[in-house]
Amino acid sequence: MWTRQDIKSKAWENLRSSYWKAFLVSLVIAIVGGNGGSGFNFNTGSSSSSGFPGGGGGDAFSPELIAVIIVAVCIGMLIFLAFRIFIGYPLEVGGRKYFIEAEQFRYDMNHLGYIFNKAYYLDVIKSMLWRAFINFLWYLLLIIPGIIATYAYRMVPYILAENPNIGYKRALELSAQMTKGHKWGIFVLDLSFIGWMILGILALLIGVLFVFPYINATNAELYLILRQQALDNSLCIQEELSLASTGEVL
Repeated sequence: MWTRQDIKSKAWENLRSSYWKAFLVSLVIAIVGGNGGSGFNFNTGSSSSSGFPGGGGGDAFSPELIAVIIVAVCIGMLIFLAFRIFIGYPLEVGGRKYFIEAEQFRYDMNHLGYIFNKAYYLDVIKSMLWRAFINFLWYLLLIIPGIIATYAYRMVPYILAENPNIGYKRALELSAQMTKGHKWGIFVLDLSFIGWMILGILALLIGVLFVFPYINATNAELYLILRQQALDNSLCIQEELSLASTGEVL
């Protein structure tokens, strides 16, 4: 059974060898929105007393202006979704591949872009979209089931990083099997980073970026442990995770 202290200490020790590469990869993952669905939301408020010069005391926004704003917001959302799906998903999975390999002292930033290979790209997009869709359905029920589903399918990007062609249903199934009985432990593991995040926020928010490599390295270490348990319990075989083809015999 894994412990938070063990995997965090291993991750920290590994980061000493190549922190800045891990930082750059973590920065890319953060930019494309791949930090486990969490992040910072910045909301802007509006003042009811504000208006446009020359409004003559009438409505601040005309129907035409409101329509333009709505269209602009919709276009912006579509652009963001397209970026997240077609660029963000492959880069996120590639970033997870980097951290999996880095936890085994292989530091190759080329892993970031390897999902853009035409042999992998569409399968990864399909699998990540399927995970997002299933999570969305669970959140439609209630917040708690949605959170549980998020933890159940947390290992999907890591599984895809090792075998992009494993199939969208199998990726979710294997992730659920890997995390069975571990969801609470993973949740507590996430909570253990709150202190670091608070320190990062106090450092003008920029400090949070320097915490991400630690979090990503720890999650990769966790995946390797859950992967080994899955192999030991015959939940999957080495070939299914492309381990035999890479010469990594466990």
